[in-house]
Amino acid sequence: ADFKTIEDALHAHLVVKIPGQEVTPENFVAFSKRFGKPEPHVIDQFHHKADPNILILSNRKNERGEHIGLADGGTYFHSDYSYLAVPARCTMLFAIEIPGDDAGTTFANQRKAYEDLPDAVKGQVDGLVCRHHYGNRDVKDEAARTAASKLSDDQKQKVTWVHHPLVRKHPHVGAKSLYAVSGSSYGIDGMADDEAVSLLDELKEHSTAAKYCYTPTYKPGDVVIWDNCSLLHSAPLIDPNRPRTLWRITVKDKGPTIG
Repeated sequence: ADFKTIEDALHAHLVVKIPGQEVTPENFVAFSKRFGKPEPHVIDQFHHKADPNILILSNRKNERGEHIGLADGGTYFHSDYSYLAVPARCTMLFAIEIPGDDAGTTFANQRKAYEDLPDAVKGQVDGLVCRHHYGNRDVKDEAARTAASKLSDDQKQKVTWVHHPLVRKHPHVGAKSLYAVSGSSYGIDGMADDEAVSLLDELKEHSTAAKYCYTPTYKPGDVVIWDNCSLLHSAPLIDPNRPRTLWRITVKDKGPTIG
């Protein structure tokens, strides 16, 4: 019954925060499996030693000056695992170190953004299929902090081009939303690349307007869960001298979005 309350809240509100939790790798992974199948992130050097389904997000360094976690993960609007044929259902964070009230994730409601589109635009975008790949469409310099986290040559071999609808029906509640119009979407089938990017950029500008955005305050002990079908999100670009450490698990959806 407690889990259904959380799941129903996630479907209705898209972001859920559960404060004051005592989390171990074991109970965090067990909880994530209530939503579906977790999948380790392609950036495997920052998997938790206790369980690879947990990705360590941290800007802390060890005594050798090496990062102990992913320091600048997703500091641009994106949807998790949209570069995979089976994308993410939900992502969950456990907050360990939070430097201040500006250290939470910003979420943009793509369900509401779609609802507010003029009928003519809805008619234009419904049925379109986007081409996705790991990366950030807006930043080509892999070394930039706002680029997608850099992959090794071996990790790059694990990702390829995939396709998703530009407008997705939620697999659990059926509501339509714009899907991953920022981040991994690089083109639209049947459309010239410049025309496709122009349309995606217009939709991104619309759907990340302040009226669609929400940035919760994180505290140590919070567990935060969000719906990747219906949201874009952007991590904060934190000063490296302000320690921020979280554990992350991403749960896959039920199956591919197409076919």
